[in-house]
Amino acid sequence: MTTIPELIENLALISVLRTHPLFAIGTMLVFGYVLAKLSELLHLPGVTGFLLAGLIMGPGGLALVPTSPAGDPGFIAEVALGLIAFTVGGELRLSKLRRILRSVAWITVGQFVLPFLLVALALVYLETSLTFALLLGVVATTTSPGAIIAVAQSTRARGPIIDSLYGTVALGDALSIAAFGIVLSIVPSLPGGSTALTELILTAILATGVSIVIGTVFGFLIYVSTRSQKNTGEVMILTLGFLFLSTTTALLLGFSPLLVNMAAGATLANISPRSSRIFRTLEPFTPPLYALLFVIAGSQLIPSLLFGHEMLLLGTVFVVARWAGKYLGAYIGGRLSGADTEIRRYLGLGLFSQAGIALGLGLLLQTVPELHGLQNLSTGVIQSSVHIILFSVFVNEITGPPIAKAAIRKALELEA
Repeated sequence: MTTIPELIENLALISVLRTHPLFAIGTMLVFGYVLAKLSELLHLPGVTGFLLAGLIMGPGGLALVPTSPAGDPGFIAEVALGLIAFTVGGELRLSKLRRILRSVAWITVGQFVLPFLLVALALVYLETSLTFALLLGVVATTTSPGAIIAVAQSTRARGPIIDSLYGTVALGDALSIAAFGIVLSIVPSLPGGSTALTELILTAILATGVSIVIGTVFGFLIYVSTRSQKNTGEVMILTLGFLFLSTTTALLLGFSPLLVNMAAGATLANISPRSSRIFRTLEPFTPPLYALLFVIAGSQLIPSLLFGHEMLLLGTVFVVARWAGKYLGAYIGGRLSGADTEIRRYLGLGLFSQAGIALGLGLLLQTVPELHGLQNLSTGVIQSSVHIILFSVFVNEITGPPIAKAAIRKALELEA
């Protein structure tokens, strides 16, 4: 029989564990994995399970997600997005771009510009702040590459529609990451209205240029330090070390870590003939980081806010405007580029899925100090943006893959 002193000691141990970041991270991974598998048994996307795990472990549940730096949502988001941006940059090889630019450049621009405009304008019409609308407009342009790859592999499809889809997603997400960094650099000047448009443009150009320069330097450092290394473990250590340094350097200097890491990845991909092995060494880190990202995002959920009338309205408008922008943008871009009929009609339907990058950008909003002091952009508004993104991810992870699969099959029928 447990004595009272022993019971008190056990409770104290539980209290310590609940605040320890490693305990929280381990619990998030294991509990998230279990609920993700249960979700898949119910024919729901695994993301649903991870989000539900976060909701249960968050402040409204077991309060197992700590507020210490190692468990802070911003820390996880920065690490995850740093790796994602670096990987996206690795897809920007000039040799590959020359082959696909002619066919997908217009499509990429269309499916980026139109959802950005439609979502931003719709939110402004609903009387949200311009800063809020611009940031969510950029998030609306992102697409989940993982979902697209999974659907393409499940259909065993090949041909122009798949090549165009892959190229559009890679270039589109690169544009989204770059645009998010640019918008973050200029929004502190928007609410006051005292900054001239030319000054805003110059600020954006300067911030983008410096970020690219910093990223180029770090990409070159990764290349120099790893080019003679044959041990995979040493390559991994050096690459991660420089990526963490590039991220913190950008944050300390006030520039975009997304742009910096994307530039580093693009630099490495274009100057190193063996860059693919470096990117492959980072692949094992992606699943656990994504899992943590989803669980932490779920921990930010407040059910009463998520299912409130205003949030359901904003979330629905965001999803519908994004769908319309993705489809019409890809269709118009296909017409302008002279793409085949099957690409014009169906490629846009393959771009609805949305997951890791969108969630990461949403969580990153909570860690940018400059945003929290802005007029019309309180902590509550930033929290609302995270809920809108979570709503969109939930809807699009359920509907996006089957829509993409049906679109690919229809396109293949036309090709035949």
